[in-house]
Amino acid sequence: MLHRQQLLSLLSELLQPGRIRDYCPNGLQVEGKPEIRRIVTGVTASQALVDAAIGWNADAILVHHGYFWKNEASEITGMKKKRLQALLANDINLFAYHLPLDIHPELGNNAQLGKLLNAEVITPIATVEPLGVVMQGEYAKSRSLSEVATLLRQQLGRDMLVHAGVGNKPVRKLAWCTGGGQGYIEQAAAAGVDLFISGEVSEQTIHVSRELDIHFIAAGHHATERYGIKALGQYLAANYQLDVKFIDIDNPA
Repeated sequence: MLHRQQLLSLLSELLQPGRIRDYCPNGLQVEGKPEIRRIVTGVTASQALVDAAIGWNADAILVHHGYFWKNEASEITGMKKKRLQALLANDINLFAYHLPLDIHPELGNNAQLGKLLNAEVITPIATVEPLGVVMQGEYAKSRSLSEVATLLRQQLGRDMLVHAGVGNKPVRKLAWCTGGGQGYIEQAAAAGVDLFISGEVSEQTIHVSRELDIHFIAAGHHATERYGIKALGQYLAANYQLDVKFIDIDNPA
């Protein structure tokens, strides 16, 4: 069991949110009961995740995608009212960490995706800020694009968009950014990688892939960002007297 402030302090020390400019507040977003024993982790603080946490008698929810995003409507109405009302009525704390969880060198979404890809010599692409938001790695032996795509499908349990560069070259070096990171494909190409992987795709991403001759895979925003929050929950359970349960609310996006 931890006090709410103890959990907030250790998460702040671990993830260092104060070092990063983000699109939402990182840390405690909704205050609940002071003593925390049971934590539900998940990708997004949707109503379905809140309801599941209530059903499990959780004291806190820890997510990657929380609330109060930049430029969203500030009124507490409709869907937002229902979510907050459920949290407050059940005295459940909501903790959320966005970019700090993406870039953590061990528990982060990018670090965890690198492990799933079996990549080696993993380093951040230094031209992208915050450092760690785009990672790069390599394989000891070149692989075909189809081999990498098959591995990723097996690891994520998800079909995906796979677009080959015009030369259909083998993959030795690759880069990735989980979630909605497709806009970093040009920085990945400038770093000399053969393949760039993200969660989403935009119309212009395919043109860039063709014109810069870089393979591209869109593996799903939700699918690529399940593993950081899961790893963070496993870390808390292993190092503190907390009962942590990861609940995956499926999302095909």
